[in-house]
Amino acid sequence: MTDRRRRRGSSRLLAIYAAASLVPVSILGAVLVQDYRASGLERGRDQGRAQAAVIAEMAIAPALSGLPLSEGLSSDEYSRLRSATDLSVFSGSVSHLRLRTFRGLVAFSDDGAEEDVVPAEDPAFQVAAAGGTDVRIIGGEGDTRTIRVLQPVISASTGQWTGVLELYLPYDAIAAGVQAETNRAILRLGAGLGGLYAVLALISWWTTRSLRRHAAAHEHLALHDPLTGLPNRELFRRTVERALVSAHRGESGALVLIDLDHFKEVNDTLGHPAGDELLRVVGHRLADALRTDDTVARLGGDEFGLVLPGSSDPAETVALLTRVREALSQVVVLDGVALTVQASFGVCFYPGDAVTLEGLLRHADAAMYQGKHGPTGVVVYEPTTARPAAHGLVLQRELHDALERDELVLHYQPKIDLATGRTGCVEALVRWQHPVRGLLPPAEFLPVAERSELIDALTSWVLRRALADYAAWTAAGHDWTVAVNVSARNLASLDFADLVAQILDESGVRPERLQIEVTETALTFDTEIAEGVVNALAAQGISIAIDDFGVGYTSLSQLRTLTVAELKIDREFVLGLTDNEHDRAIVRSVIDLGHNLGCRVTAEGVETQQIADWLVAAGCDLAQGYLWLRPAPWPEVASLATGREEPMVSSTRG
Repeated sequence: MTDRRRRRGSSRLLAIYAAASLVPVSILGAVLVQDYRASGLERGRDQGRAQAAVIAEMAIAPALSGLPLSEGLSSDEYSRLRSATDLSVFSGSVSHLRLRTFRGLVAFSDDGAEEDVVPAEDPAFQVAAAGGTDVRIIGGEGDTRTIRVLQPVISASTGQWTGVLELYLPYDAIAAGVQAETNRAILRLGAGLGGLYAVLALISWWTTRSLRRHAAAHEHLALHDPLTGLPNRELFRRTVERALVSAHRGESGALVLIDLDHFKEVNDTLGHPAGDELLRVVGHRLADALRTDDTVARLGGDEFGLVLPGSSDPAETVALLTRVREALSQVVVLDGVALTVQASFGVCFYPGDAVTLEGLLRHADAAMYQGKHGPTGVVVYEPTTARPAAHGLVLQRELHDALERDELVLHYQPKIDLATGRTGCVEALVRWQHPVRGLLPPAEFLPVAERSELIDALTSWVLRRALADYAAWTAAGHDWTVAVNVSARNLASLDFADLVAQILDESGVRPERLQIEVTETALTFDTEIAEGVVNALAAQGISIAIDDFGVGYTSLSQLRTLTVAELKIDREFVLGLTDNEHDRAIVRSVIDLGHNLGCRVTAEGVETQQIADWLVAAGCDLAQGYLWLRPAPWPEVASLATGREEPMVSSTRG
């Protein structure tokens, strides 16, 4: 999403917030104004009631003798009433005044008129006749409004009700005062509501700005690599797909895959922090060396991708990438070690070479593979020379699907007891029955899994399948333990030991029937955590073997702190036993070291009887290799192992 689109979206959100805030504020204001006006009318009625009470008490009551008005007024009463009412009417405090009997007859009227009186059956008159007071404001828009009061007449001499007073008071003066007060209240209310709306608008603006920033930050994190800050594989995918859409309009360009040469050696030798710093340096150098419209992304591990729009000429593209490769090759110093960065570039063009993301990645990967074995390091895809390989991103997705479709299989290679010739343990080795490429060995897909989170799911699958196979061959009468290899990434968290315990519990297999094999290299990363995981596994009763011993960096201090049951000598030393005295010296030393530490020693890669005889003479405990059996499904291992259980006794031993 561009900044302009994001700003338009936030402006619309702010407008919605403002409108949504204005509606309740307006409704609240209307309700409060109506309430103020109703209160003003009530105050007018209260003033009319009070004024009527004063007139009745001060002017009317003293003028009456106390007899019911139904008996008529005496001349003195009439004269006193006339005198009092004339003064009130003249002063403007009273509009009209009438005294009426409880039956509704007019006993006195200030103007002598008996029309336009409140009917006796009117509820208001009935209230006054019953001793109550009814006050109303009469007259509508355009008419002079009047306060009408109906209340009982009480004689001052007797204190008894004698009739009903019907009094009309001018409302304009009262209304003016009430309206002025109401207007002041409405102004204060308006100011308060305006302030409230301003606060709500400020909150809305601040909220939308915060949401916009949060959304931008979240989008950036979701689409960029946290280590280098470059676009990640998802943003790279989107960029390529947009480029392919533009290709339909006649535009063209190039897709480039870059893989660093010997990056694993940097990690193994200098450690992951140095490797991370190298990746950051490479990312910066790539971004600085490319053009403004070009895109550089980190796809995972030590692999980068480029999208070069408008690059349709192979010669110009190769020249550009050669300059980029030269910029990468500048010396970088990591932990005091000067390194020269080398990389292989694979180039393909769209839409000429492919019109899909998968096709472009596959072709660029094939070209990159050629670059690793060629003199230039920058190779343009050619269909006639490309190898049939899958790019890492494609392979990751296919491997994820393979786990869901159960396309993986386990083959097993037995460990032969050199003293008895018996098979006591079989090592589980994963294979992938690829629907197109056939049966793939681990080297074709394990590196891809180890560079992603797939390695956790893959290891869990291998453990569960191996233990299920263990239950099957145990039921068939074969007393083999099972060994499973784990990755360095599996040893990066103590949760892995808990996962293994859970899988063992689910399968019903005793921990001592499982062996976990870890490589020396795996123990060099996050040493403290890896040692903790290994010892936690051993504490459960699981046997621990160090695989490929002799080619990694395991120190004697690590062997002292690790609970290890077996050392496996790497095949690199075993294959040269008959010809190389140095290899023989190393293997003898490892056998002695293992025995002195209380470990069994296994030799890997035994392919000839001569090597097997030498290992027997040297006191090696176990061996595995093609001399006996190649890895195969366990039923084949079971059938081939039958009849082979005989001691491997050498005439030179003992």
